[in-house]
Amino acid sequence: MSFNRDIQTDPNRVQTRSGGGRGAMIGGGSILTVIAVVLISQLTGVDLSSLLGAQQQAGTTQSTASSIDTSVCTSGESANKYTQCRMVATAESLDAVWTDQLPTQAGITYAKPEFVLWDGTQISSACGNASSAVGPFYCSGDQTVYLDMSFFSEMERSLGATDTPLAEEYIVAHEFGHHVQNLDGTMRRVTRGTGADSAQVRLELQADCYAGVVFNQVMKDSNSPIRAVSKDDLLRIADAARSVGDDHIQKQQGGFVNPESWTHGSSEQRQRWLSIGFESGNPSSCNTFDTQDL
Repeated sequence: MSFNRDIQTDPNRVQTRSGGGRGAMIGGGSILTVIAVVLISQLTGVDLSSLLGAQQQAGTTQSTASSIDTSVCTSGESANKYTQCRMVATAESLDAVWTDQLPTQAGITYAKPEFVLWDGTQISSACGNASSAVGPFYCSGDQTVYLDMSFFSEMERSLGATDTPLAEEYIVAHEFGHHVQNLDGTMRRVTRGTGADSAQVRLELQADCYAGVVFNQVMKDSNSPIRAVSKDDLLRIADAARSVGDDHIQKQQGGFVNPESWTHGSSEQRQRWLSIGFESGNPSSCNTFDTQDL
């Protein structure tokens, strides 16, 4: 997957921040709750300290945390070269899809979420202060997607995701899915908890399904910043979904698979709902709450 070189992008679509604050537990739809820094450690006894330490010590390159300069993010060419610019173009692609889909499918006007790229130390949000252990997350309190740039290298190194750019776009599409859930009221109705059949897992699988919808829609839109989504791209996106399945993460961290502690669903579930969204291209297919077949 790549971006049309000649498109113009708005570098102001995303904000950048350096770390600050005292650090605390975070609320909202954190993708690294998948890694379950707290839940897996407490409920399964898996020690995640090596993973978190690696995140905090992750090296930086032109496409990672130390160079979050979005002033260069003005074209598809820059999006194909720099991670931060890819985030700008991805956000604009997601905005275009949901601006069209929400009024049509749900009778709701889409309001763009704020999108903050940060440097992996600490950051403050309306949901509390977060450290790099939290990873990318959506905070409903300020309707903002927060993305720790160092997470992507860790996702590839420790969780086995391949083709980091595609994994990045999947993660961002998932977090924007949480914003859609916030806009339509789903997030407020969900009782948080754990378990393979929990409402929390259903919330996360729906966000995966919404990500699939987005990839379907950009294939149909000749004006999309994304040039094309190939079959091989879809396989790699599905691999990213596999890498953040609760069962896969528990195995990778040396623990046993404990469905009672799941917060995001198994690899098979995440891939399945991503596929459902992609094949239908319709958000209405993503009703994970009224099915017994997760």
